[in-house]
Amino acid sequence: MFKAHFATLAALALTLLLLPQVQANEDYPPQVKPIIEQRCMVCHGCYDAPCQLKLDAWAGLQRGASKEMVYDGTRLRTANLTRLFEDAKTTQEWRDKGFYSVLSEQSTKQSVLQGMLELKQQHPLPAGEKLPDSFELGLERDQQCVKSDEFASYSRDYPLWGMPYALPGLNQEEHQTLITWLDNGANGVARPAPSAAELKSIAQWEAFFNGTSLKQQLMSRYIYEHLFVGNLYFSDLGEQAGYYNLVRSRTPAGEPIDIIATRRPYDSPGNAPFFYRLQPLRTAVLAKRHMPYALNKARMQRWQQLFIEASYTVSALPTYEASVGSNPFIAFRELPIESRYKFMLDEAQFTIMGFIKGPVCRGQVALNVIDDHFWVVFLDPDTPQPDQDAEFLAKESDNLRLPSSKSSLLVSLVDWHSYSKGQLAFLKAKKAHLQQSLEAHNAKVTTSLIWDGDGSNENAALTIFRHNDSASILKGFVGQEPKTAWVINYSLLERIHYLLVAGFDVYGNVAHQLETRLYMDFLRMEGEQNFLLFMPEDKRLELRDFWYREASDHVKQYVLNDTTTFDRDTGIKYVTADPKGELLDKLKNTLPGATAPRYSVTDPAFDRLKTLNGNPFRLMPQTAFLEVLGSSGQEKYYTLVHNSGYLNNAQIFKEAQRRIPQEDYLTVAKGFIGSYPNVFFQLSEQDLDGFISAIIALRTEQDYAALVSRYGVRRNATWFWRLSDKFHAAYKKSNPIEAGLFDLNRYENR
Repeated sequence: MFKAHFATLAALALTLLLLPQVQANEDYPPQVKPIIEQRCMVCHGCYDAPCQLKLDAWAGLQRGASKEMVYDGTRLRTANLTRLFEDAKTTQEWRDKGFYSVLSEQSTKQSVLQGMLELKQQHPLPAGEKLPDSFELGLERDQQCVKSDEFASYSRDYPLWGMPYALPGLNQEEHQTLITWLDNGANGVARPAPSAAELKSIAQWEAFFNGTSLKQQLMSRYIYEHLFVGNLYFSDLGEQAGYYNLVRSRTPAGEPIDIIATRRPYDSPGNAPFFYRLQPLRTAVLAKRHMPYALNKARMQRWQQLFIEASYTVSALPTYEASVGSNPFIAFRELPIESRYKFMLDEAQFTIMGFIKGPVCRGQVALNVIDDHFWVVFLDPDTPQPDQDAEFLAKESDNLRLPSSKSSLLVSLVDWHSYSKGQLAFLKAKKAHLQQSLEAHNAKVTTSLIWDGDGSNENAALTIFRHNDSASILKGFVGQEPKTAWVINYSLLERIHYLLVAGFDVYGNVAHQLETRLYMDFLRMEGEQNFLLFMPEDKRLELRDFWYREASDHVKQYVLNDTTTFDRDTGIKYVTADPKGELLDKLKNTLPGATAPRYSVTDPAFDRLKTLNGNPFRLMPQTAFLEVLGSSGQEKYYTLVHNSGYLNNAQIFKEAQRRIPQEDYLTVAKGFIGSYPNVFFQLSEQDLDGFISAIIALRTEQDYAALVSRYGVRRNATWFWRLSDKFHAAYKKSNPIEAGLFDLNRYENR
């Protein structure tokens, strides 16, 4: 049956080629686009664009700005959706939603955008060590979302606040190019149509996703709910192929896509027939949300093997009712668990990256629940485990219930107590099931239970860095040995995705966001408890208590309490007093790609930074990009990552009281880590020792200011954009598929 879907591919591809290019949305003209990208999109992209002015697409410029903020941790009511390309289709519809124009209109001679650009030319940034305190910076700053009739008073009150805000202005050529374009109507140009090769691949994949058997339909629903955040590309076609988003459309292949816009991917698409389609990416590639995912012949064969050829029966398709759609253990109970788990493990970095990046671009809700630096491995999908037993998961599905958006804080807190009871019940049942399984097979907990990446998959070992309110996930074990590590199994990985990606609503009320944060506590603790099971029995509580210093006994009960403690010793033979370090070293030397050569720094000058910790590093920014200029003209790029120490991460508030700066340390990595650089450093190779010594000698904010003055690049540096462009070019050259535009909203002024 599967092969029959390809019988009409040639005809379908021809049909697509002959269609009017109605899907090729307009884009910035080629002479304008690089300027908008490198000078405007680096602050105005995704949901965290100031004033919702999303300039990562020409359509976003036409939509304009809004005084309503997407990120609001205090709102009591769920906000209206304002997703570009989804929640309104015409300029008038956006005006009806409260967006106002930043371009010239009949009633105005000059656009807001043009006025902002001219204001910066008239009033350049003041020279000096740093910008005056009158510049409001930071994510929570009050934003001045100026309409055309307010611009005159704005320019009088804030003459230095032209665009780019708190950064150098455009050079004369760039400025004149944009002004001329704006004077001529700020028109767009048609996006290039997909190539013939891409159209053929689109036809093949849309036929695959829209198979009619129950197996195929259930498989496609599962894949869609996991890949809707991805930028899919046809890796067989090389780097010139574009990116695509997997969407649900009212129209079948061969017709213009008519997206079915729902709040969540598991919400009902309606009663009418719908189709999975590949929509060309209509926005620029931004590092903070870019999640590339390769589609190719091998991938299709893999999914065919996992979901179509596997021996199982789908008796009926699940409904889209909230109680079913939001719980993957119910919705996909007839889809083989082993297939689901292997699907996610094949691209585990992508799967977890969804809660780091995802569609929301700012992860504070999910991120203040995790440590600044930890390593992740996975349980082997081919080894019998409690959460890979369909009967066990079906029985525990209510205990595995995930939060959904509620209307009040009171309901949220009541539900949280229900979730906490369910989590304890699940942990207790999982412990009993695991002990029974090990006894039945006379087995022990050893490294044979850890997924080895099937011998070659580098997704087997991952590193997560938290940069305060953003984070990075990397393949391999990067940096020094971290304080904690996670072992993730199927149900945990699935819950992370449905809690923080598929089920998280950036437009949700404070109750939804609080509930999500509190539930994520359980998931972190479960991953840590899984790791502790590989430790000697007499070391488990010691490690747990160190990870949860000053946490309440109520919190600790979710990690090895009396009812969930696993009372069988590990089968791993440890020979030192540091079993955690032993295990991590063993995994680093055996799992594919775990040594992370891409990020390894061989220059011995950095050894002093990698072996120290303590108070000096507390003054360092979360993420710093460093360019080292060699004597013969070569350029080397590094990232300095500040890892902050905490007593525990089990409290939603009082983060400052839980800080222990004496445990801070720096990770030095080759290349680029993070989407939000906080500072740029640029120095010659012969100055490297002095730079490192200055970091080690940091004691006060004045010391740090001196460090930046000597080696750093401040916001008002005349060469700021030149270096920013170099970093972008180097990133794209070294990692063309992964690279995207960095975001400068978090660039410091210290």
